[in-house]
Amino acid sequence: MRELPLRGLINRIYQQLARALPGAKTIRVALHRARGVKIGKNVWIGYDVVLDTSRPFAITLEDDCVLSLRVTVLAHFREQVGVIVGRGAFVGAGALILPGVVVGEGAVVSAGSVVTKSVPPFTMVQGNPALPVAKCGISLGPTTTLKEFARNLRPLSTPAAKRARSRVTDEASKMGTTEKR
Repeated sequence: MRELPLRGLINRIYQQLARALPGAKTIRVALHRARGVKIGKNVWIGYDVVLDTSRPFAITLEDDCVLSLRVTVLAHFREQVGVIVGRGAFVGAGALILPGVVVGEGAVVSAGSVVTKSVPPFTMVQGNPALPVAKCGISLGPTTTLKEFARNLRPLSTPAAKRARSRVTDEASKMGTTEKR
């Protein structure tokens, strides 16, 4: 589907306004809806979030989901079209979600992750590419404390989860060895 020039200009203006204006549950949501993004109830969109500029209509944000600071959602690339962020899903700061991905209900995408494949419901993923590392017993919603959420996480023992956890451990140990005490 080809983008009309005037519609493209309006989409880009609304996108830039939504990136900077306050109102994670009000103004930003309204601007993205006006661009054509399908948005459910009680959705939270953080500062500097980029939702595909030329194909906003290919993005669905279901009820109660959260897109944190600087999340980028690319909804099209050649034959891959569309992204769905499921009910109660949480996408951490700086994450990148690529076309064709479905982030399942209650799933959690860790900060800085690159999501290239769909995320099953109530699963936590992290890394580049994002790999499943835990099952979530509850969603990380606005009323859920971090302590309560962490208590309900169940680490996965798959080889991919072990690799993802070891990457984090390796990075943490590198940071610890370079600090002066």
